[in-house]
Amino acid sequence: MRTLLNVIWLIFAGVWLALGYVVAGIICCILIITIPFGIASFRIAAYALWPFGRTVVRDPEAGVMSAIGNVIWLIFAGIWLAIGHIITAVPLFVSIIGIPLGIANLKMIPVSLLPLGARIVDADNPYYSTR
Repeated sequence: MRTLLNVIWLIFAGVWLALGYVVAGIICCILIITIPFGIASFRIAAYALWPFGRTVVRDPEAGVMSAIGNVIWLIFAGIWLAIGHIITAVPLFVSIIGIPLGIANLKMIPVSLLPLGARIVDADNPYYSTR
């Protein structure tokens, strides 16, 4: 089921969202001081392509620098990427088969707003289980 949802997601939302994250990552990597933001953006782009079966967990040892970085990210890129998630979630909710995709899209908003100090892990890994 995950594979089917991931393929449908890839066609209707994943490519466009990942493209937004890749553009943000390239811009961040051009400016040398923002390379950590670019790396985080590329990680989220991979997650945006194939999200089902993976989850986001917060790293409790992230520290102050990731908090400061998240504030900077939120101002310059996070809000725009979150708006992209909302814009792509609304049409997905129109069809019955798109409802789980729209929900998954909305679940990606927190990591798009605050990417530093977050890890994208396999949902089946019992160490990172959120159940």
